[in-house]
Amino acid sequence: MPKKFIQRIMPSHDAVLASRGLKIFGRLLHDANLWHLNRRSAAGAFAVGLFCAFIPVPFQMVIAAALAIPFRVNLPLSVALVWVTNPITMPVIFYSCYVVGSALIGSPEQQFSFELSWQWLASSIATIGPAFLLGCLILGTVACILGYFTIRLLWRQSVVTAWQARKTRMLARLKLLDKKSPHD
Repeated sequence: MPKKFIQRIMPSHDAVLASRGLKIFGRLLHDANLWHLNRRSAAGAFAVGLFCAFIPVPFQMVIAAALAIPFRVNLPLSVALVWVTNPITMPVIFYSCYVVGSALIGSPEQQFSFELSWQWLASSIATIGPAFLLGCLILGTVACILGYFTIRLLWRQSVVTAWQARKTRMLARLKLLDKKSPHD
């Protein structure tokens, strides 16, 4: 089940290769291991993609691709998962990062309004930056670890369920054959 679901949501090989931001990787993108989908590559891709989703920069997909290449995990899935933080979810996720960072640093939360611009980022880095960046690092690491182990667990459970179903079908066929065979 996880493999079929992941294949449905994953961008195509051609779509990833056509991305302008990923052209900087050139021939590195032709490594066949970056396109395989198995338990290890999917779990690693979830780890890379979810971690990169919490990096507060506009070119998260390039960072995810840059990490997927040396870790040899599924590149399209890594790139697609950074869209966990999209224009709709970004304010909530990044505010949560700020709250977690503030709690860990022990600084009181400051009032601010989130804007998706370089100017806002530059002016806010001094006031809320340390708490925000720490929160991004912590929540990104937690998402990375949870994503990795959740996919490994779901994939394993899917394989075990498929094997049990196969075993049940085989036993049912054997019982049917046993009933049809004449007893001497």
